[in-house]
Amino acid sequence: MELKNFIFVVVFFISFGFLAYNLKRIISYLLVGKEDNRFDNPNERILNVIKIAFGQSKLLRDPKAGILHFLIFWGFILFLFAVLEGIIQGFYSNFTWNILGGFNKFITASKDIFGLLVLSAIALSFIRRFAIKVPRLQGGKKEKKDAIIVLSMISLVVISMFGETSAQIAKENFILDATQISPISFYLAGIFNKETASIWYEIFWWMHILAVFGFMNYLPYSKHFHVYTAIPNVYLSNLGHKRFEIKPIDLEDENADQFGVADIEHLSWKQMLDGFTCTECGRCEAVCPAANTGKLLSPKKIIVDIRHRTEEKAPLLISNDTENTANGKKLVGGYISHEELWACTTCSACVYECPVMNEHVPAIVDMRRNLVLMESEFPSELNPVFKNLETNFTPWAYNPQDRAKWAEGLNIKTLSEDANGEYLFWVGCAGSYDPRYQKVSQAFAKLMQNAGVDFRILGTEEKCNGDTARRLGNEYLAQMLMKENIETLNAYGVKKIVTACPHCFNSIKNEYPQFGGNFEVLHHSELLNKLVSEGKLEFEDKKESEKITYHDSCYLGRYNNIYDEPRTISKIGGIEIVEMERNRDSGFCCGAGGGRMFLEEKEGTRINENRAAEAISTGAETVASACPFCMTMMNDGVKANGKSDDVKVKDIAEIMFENLKIN
Repeated sequence: MELKNFIFVVVFFISFGFLAYNLKRIISYLLVGKEDNRFDNPNERILNVIKIAFGQSKLLRDPKAGILHFLIFWGFILFLFAVLEGIIQGFYSNFTWNILGGFNKFITASKDIFGLLVLSAIALSFIRRFAIKVPRLQGGKKEKKDAIIVLSMISLVVISMFGETSAQIAKENFILDATQISPISFYLAGIFNKETASIWYEIFWWMHILAVFGFMNYLPYSKHFHVYTAIPNVYLSNLGHKRFEIKPIDLEDENADQFGVADIEHLSWKQMLDGFTCTECGRCEAVCPAANTGKLLSPKKIIVDIRHRTEEKAPLLISNDTENTANGKKLVGGYISHEELWACTTCSACVYECPVMNEHVPAIVDMRRNLVLMESEFPSELNPVFKNLETNFTPWAYNPQDRAKWAEGLNIKTLSEDANGEYLFWVGCAGSYDPRYQKVSQAFAKLMQNAGVDFRILGTEEKCNGDTARRLGNEYLAQMLMKENIETLNAYGVKKIVTACPHCFNSIKNEYPQFGGNFEVLHHSELLNKLVSEGKLEFEDKKESEKITYHDSCYLGRYNNIYDEPRTISKIGGIEIVEMERNRDSGFCCGAGGGRMFLEEKEGTRINENRAAEAISTGAETVASACPFCMTMMNDGVKANGKSDDVKVKDIAEIMFENLKIN
C-alpha cells in the first residue's frame, strides 16, 4: 500500500467514524420521542420523494430561489460520482469510471456543466442573502455564519473538483477526448504545465476529499443537516389530508399523566425529526398570516426551537439525569411563549409551503392541548366559548332549541320527521344562529329545493362539529361533541352530508372517521357545481356585468384541494372573476381559523383587514366567499377599510340564488 493510500484509509475511517457517532447521537435523541407509525403506503411515499425531494416541487413554487436550489441539489447528485470515484481511488489509485463506457462520458460532461451552474447558483445565493437581503433569509449572526460556511464549503468542493479534473487532463497531455466530455475542465487545463500537473492533481485530489469529508461532518452541527434528513423526512411525512389532520388523544387511558406537549419527550419522534430537518429557509414565515401582520408567531422558530430544546434536554433524558431535567425550563413557556401558540390561525400555509414537509400546525395544536388540558392556561376570551360549547353546543350563548329557526317557512323536514332523504344538510353553528349567515343557509336550501335535491336537517339535534374546541386545544370538549354527533348520525343511518361550512366539512369528512363516523361529505360548493353541471340549476344573465373576486377558504382549499368548484359562479353570464394576487393554494387566511374567530388581535395589524385590502385592490364590486368565518372576517375587513358602501361580501350560494332561473 502506498503512503497516499495509507493516509487516506486513516482519514477515511476517522471521518466516517465521527459521522457515524453524530448520526447515532441524533437518532438516540429522536428515540426519546413517542411512537408514530409513518411507514404505511410505501408506494405513495416513494412517489412523494420523487416529486418533492428529487423534483423539488415545493421549492420551485418560488422560481427564483427554487431554481438556485434545484441546480445545487442536482449538481450534488451528479457530483456523488466524482466523490465516490475519489474515495475508491483512495483505496486503489488507478480506479476510474471509464469502466462505465459511454455513460461515464455523460456523467463527466454533466459534472462539468453542473459545476459551473452550481458555482453560479452559490454566487447568486450570496447576493440574495447578503446584498439584496431577502427578508425571510435574514436570521441571526449564527445563521448567517452557518450560511457562509456551508456555501463556502460547497464552493471549495466544486473548485477542487474542477482543479482535479483539469490537472488530470494536463497530466495526460490532453489526450482525453475532453473537448467533448469536459469542455470547461479542458479549457482550465491550459493553466497547468505537464511537469507540475501531477503535483497539482494530488493537491486538488486531497483538497476535494478533505472538503467533502469536512462538509459531511460539519452538517450535523448545522441547519444544513437537512442534506441528510430531507429525503427521509419527505418519505415519512403524512400523506394527503392527513398532513393537516389533528390526531386524537386517548382520554380514557388511565395510565396517562400528560395530555398534549409540554416538553420534547411528549413529542413524537417524527415531530422531533422535523426540528432537525428544518432548513430555516423562512418560506413558512413568509406565508404565515400572523407573521405577516406583526404577531410574535414564527412557524420557523417553533420548529427550530424544537431542535434546540431536543439538543439540550435529550442527552439528559438518555442519561437519566432526573435532577437537571426536572429543574430545566420546558419547551412550552421556556422556548416557545404562550402568545406565539395562540397567534396561530391553523391555516396550514406553513405546512403547505415547507420544502421538506415539516408539520408545524399539529405540533402547535399539541402544545395548545397541554396549556388547556394540563395547565388551564388560555386567553380569558375562551372561557365563555368553552362554556357555551359545553352547555349550548355552539360557541355562542344561543338556546339550542333555536337552532332550526332559520328554516321556518321553508318546508324543510328534520331527520326525526323523515329519515329517508338523500342528503343531510349540516347547517353548522353560524348557519343556524348568525343572522347574516342564516341568509346563506336559506339561499342554499332554496337552491337545493329548486334542483330537486331530497335533503333533511337535524334541527335541534345538531351540535357544534368540534373543530373550534379541537384546534383551541380542548380535546376533551371536542371529542365529546364529535362522538355525540356521530352517535346521532349513525342512529339515523346517515350516508351523505352536505355543509356550507369548510370547518364542519373538514372535521366531519377527515376527522370523524377517527371515532367511527364514516360519511360521504360534500361542501356546498361541490354539490352546487354538480347541480350546475347536470343542468339542474340554470341562471339568468346579469343585466350589467359584475366583477367578483373570490377569497379561498384555507380549510376548503389547502386542507381539501377544493378551488374550482366555488368559482362555478363564473358560469353566470355577466360575472367576471378577478383574482387576488394571493389566490388558490397561495391564498391568504382571513384570520378566523384555529379558534381565532373568538380571540382579539392585540398585536400588529388585523389579518382580515390585510386580506380585505387585497380584495378591494382588485377593483371587484363583490367579494365572494364559501365559509361563514371568512364572510364575517371579510365583512369586517371591508368596513375597516372604509369600503362597505362600494364592496359587498356574499356567499357563492347567495350569488347563485340571486341569479337563478326559476323552474
